[in-house]
Order: sequence, then structure tokens, then C-alpha cells
Amino acid sequence: MSILIPSRQLFIDGEWREPVRKNRIPVINPATEQIIGDIPAATEEDVNIAVDAAHEALKRNGGKEWASASGAHRAKYLRAIASKIVEKKSELAKLEAIDCGKPLEEAAWDVDDVAGCFEYNADLAEELDRNQNASVALPMDTFKCHLIREPIGVVGLITPWNYPLLMATWKVAPAMAAGCAAILKPSELASLTCLELGEICREVGLPPGILNILTGLGQEAGAPLAAHPNVDKIAFTGSSATGSKVMTAAAQNVKPVTLELGGKSPIVVFDDVDIDKAVEWTLFGCFWTNGQICSATSRLLIHESISEEFLEKLVKWAKNIKICDPLEEGCRLGPVVSSGQYEKVLKFVSTAKSEGATILCGGERPQNLKKGFYMEPAIITNVTRSMEIWKEEVFGPVLCVKTFTTEEEAIELANDTHYGLGAAVISKDLERCERVSKGLEAGIVWINCSQPCFSQAPWGGKKRSGFGRELGERGLENYQNVKQVTRYISDQPWGWYKPPSQ
Repeated sequence: MSILIPSRQLFIDGEWREPVRKNRIPVINPATEQIIGDIPAATEEDVNIAVDAAHEALKRNGGKEWASASGAHRAKYLRAIASKIVEKKSELAKLEAIDCGKPLEEAAWDVDDVAGCFEYNADLAEELDRNQNASVALPMDTFKCHLIREPIGVVGLITPWNYPLLMATWKVAPAMAAGCAAILKPSELASLTCLELGEICREVGLPPGILNILTGLGQEAGAPLAAHPNVDKIAFTGSSATGSKVMTAAAQNVKPVTLELGGKSPIVVFDDVDIDKAVEWTLFGCFWTNGQICSATSRLLIHESISEEFLEKLVKWAKNIKICDPLEEGCRLGPVVSSGQYEKVLKFVSTAKSEGATILCGGERPQNLKKGFYMEPAIITNVTRSMEIWKEEVFGPVLCVKTFTTEEEAIELANDTHYGLGAAVISKDLERCERVSKGLEAGIVWINCSQPCFSQAPWGGKKRSGFGRELGERGLENYQNVKQVTRYISDQPWGWYKPPSQ
């Protein structure tokens, strides 16, 4: 399948602009290890230009063009972008598959979600008009109070490589709906579809400077964006280590941040389940998106009484997963994103083995695939709580397993992590599921499933998985300031001070 890789520059102020230093970064197809194109490499100079363009965009025509325009006005652009996304679905899905290794069917599903997220935030933008100037009930009838919701200003959006366009959209769509201007900095490992978003914005006539897209390395483009004094907010999705650096940089200017970071999420399977159904959700929860999901339920906690049968079936199902080029029909596991990530994942598996764990299956290159960053999905047992594989996020197709005997033990094991993004519980006893859900220290809990995500429902974690929420109404609120306006309505003087004598 021949796929044209567009050659793009940086998208700044509604135009394609060559980076100041004219550098570019090669794009490597993880399925073939071949260079298939390149992307521009932004640096601090380009960040400064983009930030200035964003500020000018918000001030243009007194703000009437975007920041102080009606939500309905902005919603028209969001819907136009969604329509273009649908129109270009096939092209975008193929670009995503060869850029980050995601199976084509998954990439196509993601593109549908991108369009849906723009549509949903268009709805929220229109709703802003209805909720603007909302009254606040006060205990004194001499005052009236209302609230004005305003865009927070210029926002920096730093996004990962596992869902390149979708994770960008989770930030871009609500920021635009709220009336902000944005600088998007996608991961240098997968930026192709984010650059195409710039072309889509140009095609629909988005006002210049409202969305600027800077591809490049984290240290050269992401770091100066996070630290820029004229960026009013940073939203970041990525590793906990980098998130800590982003937070430190933002703190120097006391700017708000939203952080969606790593995870080591549990999936708790009780002894009353339909084993085949539970096995499939266990596989999907960890191996979907080639195992590269921050919310992956990569710690399986299985009731001791069914563990032997469950694991036997789990291995059979895992060995039946089709591992191949992401563009091949029926692909269910593609390569991990890069050589660096590939070596990191393999090292996790070898370390687990050296620490005494058992590799039930996988953890090696498939024999029929000599090129590409492929790995058979790994299932690891005899894991102790001191092992690296139990504690650290792998970000690859690796599942570790422990057994439990009581509900209390299951909850205690599930919460034995620095992270708190997602968790899943599988049982026919819905009352038990509700009890366990309340006991799990996570921002998202799935019952009898793993990984479903909807634009309407808030997404985010606790502990070292970050703070703040994306998606849902809270996702848009991230990009707003709330202004209280209180008016004295009595004709009587306030009467606190004694007036001077005449």
C-alpha cells in the first residue's frame, strides 16, 4: 500500500513556516525501520514566534474574532474541522498507522473519535452562550452577582505518541471551544497527523494564530513552551518524569497545569466470571494500542481458585493475536513506536526474568518478523511486589500477574502502586463491583470491561498519574477563568463610615 507522506513546515499564524534553524527530524516507520519522511524541528525561536502569533490572534479586532466571540461562532469552526476529519479519515488513519505502529483498524477508530470530540466540544461551546452571566444567589438583597466565563488565554499543549491526533484533540478542541489560542507540541515520534490538522484548519479558514503546531524535540521545543512567561496554561500528557519537569517550569510563572501522566493500572478478576469473556477484556485492557496506553490494566489480579484455568486460556488467546504490519488486514498487534521504546520493553521482560518471575509466553520478537519493533505479548507470573515489573510502567505489551483470595486482599494489591489513573473489576456480583470500585484509588474505574473512553466522560488520575480532568464538561473548564461580577443595587448609602460634618 503506497502512502504519500506530506512534507510540512511548522504551522504558525495560519501559515506553513520553515523553522528558524531549518532543522528537520526523520520519520521512521516502526514496522519496517525505514525512514519514510521528515518533520520540522522547532526550537525556542519558533516557540517565541508562535506565542506572539497566539497573543495577537486573541487581541485582533478587540477579541471579537475569537476570544470574546460567541460560543456558537467558535462552534462553526469546530464542526467544520470535524467534517474535514471525517472526509480525510482513510488518509489520516494510514498516516497514523505507519507513523506510530498502531493497527489500521484502531487508527480508523481513533479518527472517528477525533471527529466526535470536535463535535462534542462544539456542543459545549454553544452551551457556553446559554450559561454565560449565570446568577449567583446571595444572602443580601442589596447585591446582585453573576459569573462571566472567559478563555484563560494562550495555552501550551504537549501531547504523546500513542494516540497522536486523538490526544492532541482532547486538548485542542476544548481549548478552542473556550476561546483560547493554542500552541500544540506533539511528540517527535509521531507528528504526521497533527501537522495535517494544521492543513485542515487552513482549509476551513480558522483565524490565523488560533492554533499553532510546532513539531520538534522535547528539550528544544516542549521545554521552552512550558517555561514561556506569556503562555497562560500548560496541558501535558506523557511520562510522570517529564510531567514533573513541566510542572516545575510552569511553577516559575505560577501558571496552571493539567497533567495526565503514567499508570500501572490493575484489573481484578473474581471467581464468578465467564472466563472467556474476562480473558478477552484482560487482553484488550493491556495489549490494545500495542500495549502503549497510559491507562493499560497491566497488573492482572486473579482469584486463586480460577487462576490455573484462567492463565491457561489467557496464554492460548494471547498466542492467537495476529501480529503483523499495521496496514495488513486483521492486525491486532503492531510494532512499538521506536527502537528506544522497543529496547526498553525488552529490558523490562529480561529484568523480570532475572528477578525470578516466570515468562509464561511472549516477550520476544516473532520468528516470522525479522524487521520492525515487534514483540510477542508477554504474560509474566510469579511476580513479587518488590519487582520492577510490578511497580514501573512498561508502556508495551507486557502483563504481570498475581493471585488473591479475598476481596480485601484484591483491593490492597490493586492500590499497591504510586499511580492512580485507571482500574478494572470483573465479576457477576455487581454489589461487589461497586464496593471494589469505591475502594480503588484511581480516577477511572471500569466494571466488566477495560479501556472504554468517551468524550462526554471526564478522564484523569490521582497520585503520580497527575491531576485535572480532560474530556466532558470539566475538560472545557480547564481552559476558562471564572470572573465574579457583584453589583450594589440599593439607592441607600453604604453607611459604614460617619460622613464628615457640613
